Amino acid sequence: MRLLFITPLLWLPLLWLLAAPLWADARAQVLMDVLKVDEVARILQAEGLDYAQTLNQDMLGGQGGAGWQLQVDAIYNPQRITETLRGYLEAELQGDMREQTIDFLASGVGAQIIALENAARAAITDQEIENAARTRFAELEGSNDPRLAQITALIEAGDMIDRNVTAAMNSNYQFLRGLADGGAMDMTQEEMLAEVGGQQDEIAEDTTGWLYGYLLMAYSPLEDNALDHYITFAQTKAGMALNRALFDGYGAAYAEISYALGRAVALNMVAEEL
Repeated sequence: MRLLFITPLLWLPLLWLLAAPLWADARAQVLMDVLKVDEVARILQAEGLDYAQTLNQDMLGGQGGAGWQLQVDAIYNPQRITETLRGYLEAELQGDMREQTIDFLASGVGAQIIALENAARAAITDQEIENAARTRFAELEGSNDPRLAQITALIEAGDMIDRNVTAAMNSNYQFLRGLADGGAMDMTQEEMLAEVGGQQDEIAEDTTGWLYGYLLMAYSPLEDNALDHYITFAQTKAGMALNRALFDGYGAAYAEISYALGRAVALNMVAEEL
């Protein structure tokens, strides 16, 4: 009889140990859901496919054809983006920080912000809309506009300009690596780094115009107090960890995509020559 009483006590900690990873996985998925990562990945895929068509025209003379389309479809697989980001989110946001982030993003303000960001990201792929967003920033730049000050505070809290510039430069470098490894050009690593380094000022200027324009457009429906609430969250440990995870995760995904894209371009160029 004693064993009947002891057995549940022995199994209870084991059941908790088994449940802990399942709970952690479930909460990680909740975080992915409130961030609407799947939706973002589809938007980024659409952007990437448009860019691939530009590459086809500019670098392959428009001769990529069905084979090129199959390659870029595989490269811009949304699941690749989401799984890469998941790893960074799980590493950066654990325990209380994960729960604080979920609570904020699931709130009225947080959910509205995610919806506005995604809608603006999808809209700004239209060149006319992007131009209008950049023009709006140019009109406000250097002024004492209160909304511009809020956007600046948010950008500075996440070090968004420098992080975007670093990610863009790394993506450009990976694209050159892909071209070189695919046999389309002969450049040393030092030459590639110098090429990318020479683009830094131009990238920084372009990034500043795009980012301010995008955020001004995205948050235009928000009340000032709602945006202040977001800025306050962005300055917390959880908010800064979320920012790191998003930049590092998307940066890693884009680096991988850029290398694969460069290599695919190179292989198509070499095949044309043969």
